Amino acid sequence: MNSKVEICGIDTSTLPKLSHAQSMELLKKAHDGDENARDQFLTANLRLVLSIVQRFSGKKESMDDIFQVGCIGLIKATNNFDTTLNLRFSTYAVPMIIGEIKRYLRDSSHVRISRSIRDTAYKALQARQEIESNSWGEASMEQIAAILDIPYKSVVYAMDAISDPVSLFDPIYHDGGETVMIMDQISDQRNTDENWLTSVSIQEALAKLSDRERQIINLRFFEGKTQVEVSQEVGISQAQVSRLEKSALSSVKKNIS
Repeated sequence: MNSKVEICGIDTSTLPKLSHAQSMELLKKAHDGDENARDQFLTANLRLVLSIVQRFSGKKESMDDIFQVGCIGLIKATNNFDTTLNLRFSTYAVPMIIGEIKRYLRDSSHVRISRSIRDTAYKALQARQEIESNSWGEASMEQIAAILDIPYKSVVYAMDAISDPVSLFDPIYHDGGETVMIMDQISDQRNTDENWLTSVSIQEALAKLSDRERQIINLRFFEGKTQVEVSQEVGISQAQVSRLEKSALSSVKKNIS
C-alpha cells in the first residue's frame, strides 16, 4: 500500500513507477513525436524532480518556484537524452536538473552588477566584435582595452562580472555509459589519487617503526633538523641518530614498495 507523501502539492503515491525498459520505450516514442508518451514519461519522473527539490528546502525562494525550475531541467534532459547510450536516464537528468535550479537561485540572488560595470562590459563586447570582424584572430583583453582607452584590469573585471558561473555538476558530454561533468575535467596535480595513496602508505609504514625511530624521522624530515640537533634533543650520539635514521628509512621503503 502506497503511503501519501505530498511535496509541492503533488501526492507522490499517485506517480507511476517505470522500469528502465519502460522508460526507454516511452522516451523513444516521445522523441518520435508521441505527446502522450512524453507526458507519461515526464509525469513518472516528477518524483526525481521532487527528490532534488527537497535538497534546496533551506533556501528563501518558494519551493513551488524551485519545483517548476526543476521541471524545466527535466524537460531539457528529456529532450536531449540519447537513448542509444547504455545509460540510465536519472544519471543524466539529475545533474541537469540541479544545474537548472542552481542557475535560477544564482540569477535570483541579491547580488547585482553596477550600471557602470555593465556599460564597460557592453562596450568591451562591441570592441571585441569589431576587432574580430576585421581580423582572423581572437581579440585579446589588451586590444580591447587599447580601443576603449581604459585600463586592462577594468576590461577583465567587467567581462568577468557578466560571465555566467557554472556548477561543477553541470554535464559536459557523455562518455560511453556515464555523464562527464565539469568537476571530472578539473585536474588537481597535487591531490591526485596516486599522491593520496602514497601518503597513506607512508603513514602506515611510519606507524610500524619504533617510537625512537619515528621520533627521529619526524625531527629530521618533518621539522628539518640536522642529525646534530636531533642527537642533542633525543639525548643520543649523532652516530646513533645516523644508524637509526638509516634503519628507519630502509624499513619505510620496504613497507611502501
